[in-house]
Amino acid sequence: MNDESSSPLATPPVDATPIFEYFRGSYGTELLTAAVAHFDLFGRLAKQSRSLSDLGSDLQLAERPMIVLSTTLRAMGLLTTTSDNRLTLTDLAKSHLVPGAPFDVGNYVGLAASSPGVMEMVTRLRTNRPAGLDAEEAGTAFIYRAGTASAMEQQELAEHFTLSLSGRAKNVAPVLAERLPLTHDTTSPRTLLDIGGGTGIYSIAYLRREPSLRAIVLDRPEVLKLARRFAEEYGVADRVELCAADMFTDDLPRADFVLLSNILHDWDVPACHALVERCANALQPNGQLIIHDVLLNDALDGPLPIALYSAALFTLTEGRAYSGREYNDWLTAAGLTPASPVATHIHCHAIVGRRER
Repeated sequence: MNDESSSPLATPPVDATPIFEYFRGSYGTELLTAAVAHFDLFGRLAKQSRSLSDLGSDLQLAERPMIVLSTTLRAMGLLTTTSDNRLTLTDLAKSHLVPGAPFDVGNYVGLAASSPGVMEMVTRLRTNRPAGLDAEEAGTAFIYRAGTASAMEQQELAEHFTLSLSGRAKNVAPVLAERLPLTHDTTSPRTLLDIGGGTGIYSIAYLRREPSLRAIVLDRPEVLKLARRFAEEYGVADRVELCAADMFTDDLPRADFVLLSNILHDWDVPACHALVERCANALQPNGQLIIHDVLLNDALDGPLPIALYSAALFTLTEGRAYSGREYNDWLTAAGLTPASPVATHIHCHAIVGRRER
């Protein structure tokens, strides 16, 4: 085992955020092209403003894909809402995306209509399901759901995917641990439960900063093999417990702090609500549930980088990006008092829900 001083988990010297924005930019192309060439969304709204649900019914799209699509188009400045919360076109869209308008460029956008990425996005929008492992049928390729084929149950795929995510985590986790300390001045042992902790990088960042802290990393068995490796590499294995479990069905260990870092965005609203409640019930008295994730605006009209990330999540998982208001509602419903968001790194924020008892 390495000495704790030999492998620091330092904050990044250069901000990697632009790289993530460039990488996710293709989702904007796919959603815009789908709206223009496959759903005639701008032509439909040119006739009259529509509520989200009415437009979704017309397009035969469920609520989740409609939110992903409309949020992106609003963030692009192509859609806006009326005083009674109906979707309508902006001047930019009226001038350039209504079929037959004098300066319509829809046919130019439509040149990408049959590209593989656009066709895949259209399929995801219409089915409201992520791709499966074979990329041919809907499934849950990169999340675990009991009874469904998942990469997270296959060693090679689980390792590849988890290590891919660890690249971002190594950038973000030290900033979270720095900006949202847990143990403060106490020397009494405190426990952090890291739900869906993957490689354990977020727990490790906290353990490196807070000597009195212990951590439980909960995830699938194949993933925890990597968590053990990382804990040993960073010299904190003696303060980490690895817990193989299903976060939706198995009993959760009791803890002073429960962390959901980039977890809820993988799941739909009912699943998120249920998981937040389960985590709240696992808190010790005066405990804290930390939701660490990206945040859409409360109005679901951007920011554009988060709207595009939401589209990425939509194609790969059963979730999307959520707003601070949505997270606060779930925390409040679970009996917790939410605090204001704390910005961390690469678009992420932490929202703490406190158990006031």
